[in-house]
Amino acid sequence: MSFCQLGSCRFFDGAKAVFSIVFLPFLPFFLSLHEEEFCYAKNMDVIAFIKQISLLLYIVVVATTMVVVMMENRQPMKTVAWLMILMFLPVVGMVLYFFFGQNIRKERYINRHRLQPFLRPRLRKGSKGEARQEIVPQQHARIMQLFANQDDALPVADNEVETYTCGNEFFPALLQAIREARHHVHLCTYIFLDDALGQQVADALMAKAREGVEVRVIYDDVGSWRVSSSFFRRMQDAGVEVHAFMPVHFPALTRKINYRNHRKICVVDGHTGFIGGMNIAQRYMDGTPTMGAWRDTHLRVKGGCVATLQRIFFEDLYFVSHTLPDTSAYYPTVVPTAGGASCVAQVVTSSPTSAWHNIMQGYVRILLEARHYVYMETPYFLPTEPVLVAMRTAALSGVDVRLMLPYRGDSRIAEWASRSFLPDVIKAGVKVYLYQGGFLHSKLLVSDDSICTCGSTNIDFRSFENNFEANIFFYGKDVARRMKHIYLEDEQRSVRINHWLRKRRLPFVERFLQSLFRLFSPML
Repeated sequence: MSFCQLGSCRFFDGAKAVFSIVFLPFLPFFLSLHEEEFCYAKNMDVIAFIKQISLLLYIVVVATTMVVVMMENRQPMKTVAWLMILMFLPVVGMVLYFFFGQNIRKERYINRHRLQPFLRPRLRKGSKGEARQEIVPQQHARIMQLFANQDDALPVADNEVETYTCGNEFFPALLQAIREARHHVHLCTYIFLDDALGQQVADALMAKAREGVEVRVIYDDVGSWRVSSSFFRRMQDAGVEVHAFMPVHFPALTRKINYRNHRKICVVDGHTGFIGGMNIAQRYMDGTPTMGAWRDTHLRVKGGCVATLQRIFFEDLYFVSHTLPDTSAYYPTVVPTAGGASCVAQVVTSSPTSAWHNIMQGYVRILLEARHYVYMETPYFLPTEPVLVAMRTAALSGVDVRLMLPYRGDSRIAEWASRSFLPDVIKAGVKVYLYQGGFLHSKLLVSDDSICTCGSTNIDFRSFENNFEANIFFYGKDVARRMKHIYLEDEQRSVRINHWLRKRRLPFVERFLQSLFRLFSPML
């Protein structure tokens, strides 16, 4: 095995190879030791001997891991972060890499389960709603071409959009759509909890399955790891086709925890779709005692873009089951809205298997093309370098860039790391707001009253590079102004961080923790 081949191995393959290279050549030497040398070995301090061997083995494994990390050719910042963790956090660093750091983008597991290229025309052929491409405003032609080239996401017209800003608005609409289903219900979610809301949704799905409606559910096994398998088995017994995305039976957890299906989409009868940031959990209805109300954004869409949501679901279905039904029956003909009053949209995905970081590049393009303003909401702000540079560039160019984060995060480590990025963007002129009306879980962006996006994507490394995500991008004044209105209403419940900092001088320990956990931002 050549050195380059060794570097490109998976971690355990590389470790075993190095062990063989380092220790097997010395096997004849150990077997040929003289009798007196064995006697000397017996008289050695056994504990000291074990310590020395353990240390040697650990050094070999760490060195091998560092070679593997370097030869994966990640972004330099991520590579340096992992090298520092492996070097300066003995044992703990190896555990962190073991669970979170292994880059399996091109590994056999994902490549074996992803939709094969020769099957894509089959989905495209059935996706009648995507056949119509519209002439769009010149200022957005480039970004639409970007998505079409990198994600095969065609712009489609004849879309109607309804927005929901809390679970009490969204879940009744979702349940009503499920109850009205006549042919199929396709649901993909990151979290599907066995609580009051989860049981209500499950009951609705099981009722439709008993009526003969095709019901398919994909849930993420990490996002729903606390849920008993009996909850999903009950749905299966009722006729619901249920699949866990990349099950995490140990030791598979160590290889797959970094690559999760974070999408939240639902398609009913091929003509109604839902996409956004809400999982199926009671906290979206009632909030939590510690965080308060959960503020999120979800959308119901009708029109051509539903066909794209359907295609995305079938790609995920193939990933988890290696089966693909005759998809032509799931794409009804799109009926244009009365009077032609509709917007143009693109549904864009990103995943570890993507050649490009599709959604991240869309964010960068919007920031750099903005002329007046860009407003963004995200629960986690751990930006990649391209997004960070684009935000600073836009703000320094005179664009009104605003960023809204939760006043209090649901993860202290992620919150500390997030805060470390804020002085840099504030210095460039970005206005940062902290939402105080509960926990802000919304993921939206709107710019110049003409383009906006909403979906499952956070502004962080994990969403942009490691997870399976889905966002919908709209081109048109009506939807953009509605998104702008949502943002400005949230801003009324927020405090500008400049004012917040004046009232709250950060102690040294907190500033140190922010800088420390910033090093972990590619892993959070």
